Amino acid sequence: MKGNPKGGTATMAKREQQSPSGLPAGVAAAWGLKERPGKGPARALDVRRIVAAGIGIADAEGLGALSMSRVASEIGVSTMALYRYISGKDDLLILMEDAAIGTPPQGPAAAHEGWRPGMEQWARAYRAVLQRHLWIVRIPINTPPLSPHNVEWMEQALTHLRGTGLDAEEKLGVLITLSGYVRSNVALLADIDEASRTNATEWADVEKRYWRLLTDLTATGDFPAIRELLASGELSDGAADDTEGTADFEFGLAMILDGVEALVSERPAPPLSR
Repeated sequence: MKGNPKGGTATMAKREQQSPSGLPAGVAAAWGLKERPGKGPARALDVRRIVAAGIGIADAEGLGALSMSRVASEIGVSTMALYRYISGKDDLLILMEDAAIGTPPQGPAAAHEGWRPGMEQWARAYRAVLQRHLWIVRIPINTPPLSPHNVEWMEQALTHLRGTGLDAEEKLGVLITLSGYVRSNVALLADIDEASRTNATEWADVEKRYWRLLTDLTATGDFPAIRELLASGELSDGAADDTEGTADFEFGLAMILDGVEALVSERPAPPLSR
């Protein structure tokens, strides 16, 4: 029985790109474990060119504008030509994220400076990458980090935590908590950016209007804590200057690392193993 030609081609492409190791095709391609097509009308293409086109679209217009057909149009080839290299949009997103985050910067924090400066540097660097590519936080998380650069970021964070005395589960918990905080902070920035572009207004103006409305709505009634907060006059002082929410991010980062520091202080520091 004959199936839909389009569906059949896509299915064939997926079969051709299955990794012997059982990895998702996109992850296998990122690690260089998948064979590249060696002939055919699309031989002038390569994965890097496709991924770069995808990143360009997502950076400029957001993840909603991304599709295999749009990428093909951007490059100037047929959509089906892309399937010789990438089996579908899900795998394209894996490759795009891996290319966009890149290798974590080494930075000035050295091992002798302790785990905290290293983790502070790691969190700020990760946030900076996500801020440059806001669409990354819109990609659904379906698996733990498996692509090469994601694994490198994981390695760097765990290296900073090696001498803390935390056990394996605790180290992983610190990594998950901190990376989750960074992603949620940038997701809020992405929401703000999208709302500002949709409404053609500056977020600082939206925030000021919010405080005015909240002041009016809670002027009477059982809201003494909110009125005390508003009466402090501290909420709008630096809001206009801090358009990227850096002060809020640093406050949350310090709170998380203070908690980790309290936990580390309870552990005897083990000798580092090579």
